[in-house]
Amino acid sequence: MKKVAKKTSRKKSQAVSVISIVAVLAMLFIALPTIPLREGFSLASIFGVVWALFAVLIIGAHLYRLLKVDEDTEKRMKEIKKEKIRKLERRMMGDS
Repeated sequence: MKKVAKKTSRKKSQAVSVISIVAVLAMLFIALPTIPLREGFSLASIFGVVWALFAVLIIGAHLYRLLKVDEDTEKRMKEIKKEKIRKLERRMMGDS
């Protein structure tokens, strides 16, 4: 049952990430033409650039999640922890 629950939660997580990416891209496509970049360094242009950078950061975070970069790292860490526990058990059995 746990595997089924994990698969459905992963699918939901992926769906949320895809929806978020699409929403942020839509906001970028709507907002970027209205940012007054040709006026130089005004408060409006600085705000627009910072806002666009945050939007790109959000897209990057969701892509990171979709590409499962952290899951691979988590799997490696679990394997390392299991190996450390095995070594500790071997030492304890040998010392007894």
